[in-house]
Amino acid sequence: MDQQKLRTLVFEKTGVRIDVDDPVFALVALNEAVLAEAVERHVALLDNATRELAGRLHDGGLGYHAGSLAPQPAASASSQLEKRIIVIAGAAAVLGALLVLMGQALFFKPAPAPVIQASELSEAQSAALRNAGKLEKIVQKLDAKTRNAIQADMQKP
Repeated sequence: MDQQKLRTLVFEKTGVRIDVDDPVFALVALNEAVLAEAVERHVALLDNATRELAGRLHDGGLGYHAGSLAPQPAASASSQLEKRIIVIAGAAAVLGALLVLMGQALFFKPAPAPVIQASELSEAQSAALRNAGKLEKIVQKLDAKTRNAIQADMQKP
């Protein structure tokens, strides 16, 4: 996350100046961390299910002999049914995990920010930003009534 790039983008789109220590950057970092943790959990679940299914296929636990795709005779019909149920449950688990991951990829992926080539600020724009910072500090030192009147006037178009 390039904070300067985000800061410039916010200023260009909204005219609001934010500092690199603004709490909004903490919120962005928190969002990235939560999303990364959720994806890691789902990938781990998918890996475990895949390993378990591969192990059962390899060991012949699903009624298949290792190296052969032909089913081997089972001890009884009920054990064959149990094995089929295990296969179906494993496939459903893998499919469910894949659907969750694809859903997260589709719905929780942030839209790519448009690439805007930032040009250098003109001298007048730089001076206006410097003066705005100074004026903000001065306004905070005024009494409440005057400060409120100034802020009300600034809200008018």
